[in-house]
Amino acid sequence: MFNKYIKLAIAIAILAWAVFQFIGGNIGNGISLVLLSGIFIFFYYKNEFLLLSFMQLRKQNFEGAKKWLDYIKNPSSALVKNQEGYFNFLHGILVSQTNLTQAEKYFKKALKLGLSMSHDVAMAKLQLAGVAMTKRRKREATNLIAEAKKLDKHGVLKDQIKMMKQQMKKI
Repeated sequence: MFNKYIKLAIAIAILAWAVFQFIGGNIGNGISLVLLSGIFIFFYYKNEFLLLSFMQLRKQNFEGAKKWLDYIKNPSSALVKNQEGYFNFLHGILVSQTNLTQAEKYFKKALKLGLSMSHDVAMAKLQLAGVAMTKRRKREATNLIAEAKKLDKHGVLKDQIKMMKQQMKKI
């Protein structure tokens, strides 16, 4: 909705207003305003449209996820670098259903920009391994699967990795 710098400016303005409320003796108003500014600071680090898109993706609603992602017009100016990585990650997931070459570009860009959670990096590498397998690049796929297995510390992708290894034997 707002540019990342506008969110920070609003948070600073609300914090300044909170300071004036504290000085004026209105402690309750000041506390409320500090909490309100916290919402803008939270949305600076976690973009609201990315959060809504992730929620739609959890429900397997790809159309809804795409709709929320489309609200972000210029990701490089609207998002923090890490969020831009997740923007590309989500686009890669959505596009992987139809266009593997485009999905590969999105996943590589997401990995380059950075994903904060190791299982997200593992998922992106596993997706890239799937793309490499379909393009008959067995060595690259094997390396990516090994990296994904190393990053998957909690075993969330264990079944998918096992399935990919079985498919690798057929190539």
